[in-house]
Amino acid sequence: MGNILRVKNVDDYNAFVGQKDMHPLVSVIEYAQLPPIFHRRCQFGVYGFFLRDDHLEELTYGYSSYDYKEGSLIAIAPGQVGGVEYNGDRFAIEGWALLFHPDIIHGTALEQQISDYTFLSYQVNEALHLTKEERENFISLLRQIRHEMEHGADAYQDTIIASYIELIMKHCRYYYDRQFARRQPMNDDILARFEALLTEYLSSGRMASDGLPTVAYCANKLCMSPNYFSDLVKKGTGEPPISHIHRAVINIVKSRLKKGDSLKQISYELGFDYPQHLSRMFKKVTGESPQGYCKRKRL
Repeated sequence: MGNILRVKNVDDYNAFVGQKDMHPLVSVIEYAQLPPIFHRRCQFGVYGFFLRDDHLEELTYGYSSYDYKEGSLIAIAPGQVGGVEYNGDRFAIEGWALLFHPDIIHGTALEQQISDYTFLSYQVNEALHLTKEERENFISLLRQIRHEMEHGADAYQDTIIASYIELIMKHCRYYYDRQFARRQPMNDDILARFEALLTEYLSSGRMASDGLPTVAYCANKLCMSPNYFSDLVKKGTGEPPISHIHRAVINIVKSRLKKGDSLKQISYELGFDYPQHLSRMFKKVTGESPQGYCKRKRL
């Protein structure tokens, strides 16, 4: 029982929680209607949204723990692991869940756009905290999906269900935009820490051996998932973090050029394999070549 439960299809999770199968690719779960279940960690092969109204102290996601807050919404994508380690106890869950297999959106616009919904790869401590109105709207959409499944399959059922799922995705992205906006003071502090992290890394000489700081490296140092960190930076500054990283590097290059260092020397000391790579980055960031910059500045 202590092993991870492999949720390859929605019916695997249905069987685990005691939910009746209503559709081979989609499951809407109202936990209050189900009996208590065992704690269990799950590896998901499906997408899922979990709106939990209970307080779960030891919820884990990947290798991180999270002091769960009531009324938060967690989104997961295939390949992710979450849940609570088995301890032999049963517990009653409060809230709702939507699970759907990727096949339900096959051939739809959502299938092509699913990677744009970056919140599917956020960590649990980056969960969406819904307002009362948002929570009611989310549950209303789940009830609409359940209503479609209760009335039997027909030629349009999967198309309608996929449309509701896409609508949920759009609402969640809007809710996250609201959450980013409301947390702006906290986000400003994170942005300041990001800039300090870049300054420390670039001044340490590590680029010669380790190369450019990556978005994943910065996110990890700031205790965030790469997607959440990227979205936070872009919402706060209008630019993705990679643009900040490149601009910080080019500022160093400009300073070195002013000192009379050659582009070749600078590129190798900053960890670039070839001066041409640095030259391309320079032109992308500034709109001009290093040679043009030097000539304009009369270096």
